[in-house]
Amino acid sequence: MKVVAFRLRPNEDLRQSLKIFAINQNINAGFILTAIGSLKQASIRFANQQTSTVLTDKFEILSLNGTIANTGVHLHIAIADKEGKTIGGHLDNGCIIYTTAEIVIGYTEEFAFTRKVDEQTGHQELEIIPSFGNR
Repeated sequence: MKVVAFRLRPNEDLRQSLKIFAINQNINAGFILTAIGSLKQASIRFANQQTSTVLTDKFEILSLNGTIANTGVHLHIAIADKEGKTIGGHLDNGCIIYTTAEIVIGYTEEFAFTRKVDEQTGHQELEIIPSFGNR
């Protein structure tokens, strides 16, 4: 496993920045090790919903989990408001950094992540492809 770390700055879009980072770093199979920071806007798709909910306030990023690759990202986020109430769901475009986001990503060259429509779920689901040398 290899590890990379970086920081996002105010007004950057969290999800878009992670996608661009994966492409620029040519990450084929990555995963979030840790991420903390703050948002001034959150765009989260809650369980079994078709569209995301946009929340405008100041939020602390408590947790960010999921897979990241140059072929796409699938991430879930947990945030807390100024009263400590926690909410979470599927990270969508439109989560805008307030002060910072400190992110550490692990990745491996043992396999690659891609997405393909699963006949059972009807959604783009993770497909794990062993690297050529590990088949």
